[in-house]
Amino acid sequence: MTAAVSDSVAAAPVATRSLDPTTRQVWVAVRGPALVVLGVLLAAVAVAALGGGSRAGLLDPRAVDPSGSRAVAEVLRDQGVQVQLVTTTLGLRDVAVASDTVLVAFPDQLLPEQAKTVQDTGADLVVVGSHLPEQFVDGVTAARESALEARQPVCALPVAEGAGNADTGGISYEVAPGAGEEADGCYARQGLPSVVQVRTGGRTVTLLGSPQALTNDRLDELGNAALSLGLLGQNSRLLWYLPSLADIPAGEQRSFYGLVPDGFWFGLGQAVVAVLVLMVWRARRLGPVVPEPLPVVVRAAETVEGRARLYRRAGARDKAAAALRAGALRRMIPLLGLPRRAEAAAVVDGLVARTRRAAPDLAALLYGAAPTDDAALVRLAGDLDALEREIRRP
Repeated sequence: MTAAVSDSVAAAPVATRSLDPTTRQVWVAVRGPALVVLGVLLAAVAVAALGGGSRAGLLDPRAVDPSGSRAVAEVLRDQGVQVQLVTTTLGLRDVAVASDTVLVAFPDQLLPEQAKTVQDTGADLVVVGSHLPEQFVDGVTAARESALEARQPVCALPVAEGAGNADTGGISYEVAPGAGEEADGCYARQGLPSVVQVRTGGRTVTLLGSPQALTNDRLDELGNAALSLGLLGQNSRLLWYLPSLADIPAGEQRSFYGLVPDGFWFGLGQAVVAVLVLMVWRARRLGPVVPEPLPVVVRAAETVEGRARLYRRAGARDKAAAALRAGALRRMIPLLGLPRRAEAAAVVDGLVARTRRAAPDLAALLYGAAPTDDAALVRLAGDLDALEREIRRP
């Protein structure tokens, strides 16, 4: 039996199951998740670049891209209007006077106290795209979003009548009866104007539902230039209030963790659980058996014993039986005068002719089921050894 096992094992490639992951195994294990993470990062960068590029410099009087507003600022300067950029509420409070016009670029970013500071300046206000117009003027509320399109003024406001058709829309407003001393709603759709001007307390507050008419891309179309210059150039100085990150009050500043939405932490927890499950799963499967050159010459007996211990530890009686049967067939088939790849039926017939044993017994011995216990495996090895000696007998 020892000779059969030794010959069968020695003929197979010498291999060991690595207990520690090699560099190749680690790469095979992590390359899938790494490629997924890389794909997600590239997609996020692409979305940020494509989505954020269209709004780069929006309503910035220094920006020359299509969504910027440098064109209208330069035209106002050519007409003698002083255009001054302000980026903080405190800076606006320090410089604004009642004879100025204040353009509020992103009113929805302001806190209530900041909006009150803007209102308390007493200057004329032009508020662009506000969903909370009541913070700047009483009696006006945001009704709904409407399409951005070319519209006719259809109102008595001189600036709008002079401009004619203009690109308006966006936020539509609802003006309550008695709002201010006088109120005009222009560029309406279904009775809801997207440009509202209210005169109250000795000043005017103008609400623009969309910034489209103020952008470099649209200023020279329709009556956009006339409307923009008429609303912003009513006084000798225009304070262009563009909120910035430095405009957040000290009491309202939050840490990075406070800015992260709760859903992110929930998703991160799920990702951690998934990684732990993946680690447990992969820890039990470090990869297939791979050929590994031995650093020293090992005696065949030690190789056989080492392979036998691995089979026994893994309970791989089926693989051990298959190796024993394959080795026996490889040695006996040439003695029967059959080709190396002979069919099982031909091999059994040849053995019947040489040994006079029953064909079913030989088929079960060479091609039967795997042993169910160690004793059956030992009996199989002994039977194969006896059959091979019988075939070699003259």
